[in-house]
Amino acid sequence: MKQTNVCITASLVVILLSCSASKQVAKTTTQPKVNKEITEIKITETKKPIENPVQNVEISKAAVDSIKKEIPKTIIKVKEVETKLPQDTEDTTPVPVKKSKVPEQPIKAIPVFSHTTWNDLIRKNVAANGDVNYKGFKGNWSVLRRYISQLAQQLPEDSWSTEEKLAYWMNAYNALTVDLILRNYPTKSIKDIKDPWDQRLWKLGKKWYNLNEIEHQILRKLNDPRIHFGINCASFSCPPLLNEAFTAEKVNAQLDFLAKRFINDGQRNNITANTIKISKIFSWFSKDFKKDGDLISFLNKYAEVQISNKAKKSYVDYNWALNEQ
Repeated sequence: MKQTNVCITASLVVILLSCSASKQVAKTTTQPKVNKEITEIKITETKKPIENPVQNVEISKAAVDSIKKEIPKTIIKVKEVETKLPQDTEDTTPVPVKKSKVPEQPIKAIPVFSHTTWNDLIRKNVAANGDVNYKGFKGNWSVLRRYISQLAQQLPEDSWSTEEKLAYWMNAYNALTVDLILRNYPTKSIKDIKDPWDQRLWKLGKKWYNLNEIEHQILRKLNDPRIHFGINCASFSCPPLLNEAFTAEKVNAQLDFLAKRFINDGQRNNITANTIKISKIFSWFSKDFKKDGDLISFLNKYAEVQISNKAKKSYVDYNWALNEQ
């Protein structure tokens, strides 16, 4: 069989294919697909071998056919790899940031006036039932006067809340009443003192005050009848003195407690469904207790017994004896 000298640079073809594939893979960021495809390999027959600086290859037609069969497979594989490579695009999708949830802490309001000094005094010298240790107060009289001086330096302003004003003036009334007793101690009754509610003994700010003005011109005008259970006239029949200072944060709860305690106190009021024998406070300040209805309606807010609207009413004699332990 005559041998045909076929000169093909098979090795160069393979090398060129490999280089072309490498270059195409390297360019996948801008060209996702192969633009050029090798579809044909030309075979040149020559009687003389071609001088090649790299290599002269002599192969048979059968070998060439075999090479032609393998080359397309290589190209297809390269194309498949290049097609599947990802595009060189920047992902601009924002990454969600998880915010840590910090439990919110309640913000405590700063009181406009501190009644701590008065609170310490009455806790030491007032029993739970309201009885007062005036001798103990007299031993701490300088502390009481310091508290009154604190009251004098900061009177309520228009910007204060109703609760802040209630706390200030009820504490002031009770502290000044104790001071009045100490100025005349020992005494058996506040009524043994000349004009006890009209003496202007205390200068608060630029003005001299008496107890009547604080009660009738200030506290009663705050339109809360419960103030009559909060202020104490140093007498047994008065609503017992609370053994803690009033504060703006607690004053409503404190007045509700005092109203319920006083109205259901059998020593000061006797209440049944059809008959009520009550303190003269409800007669002296009847207008205050009728602002939101009648007296029976007010009493029923706090009474442990439901009082009939037709209940018979009378008043207990007032005991002005000093509320001393």
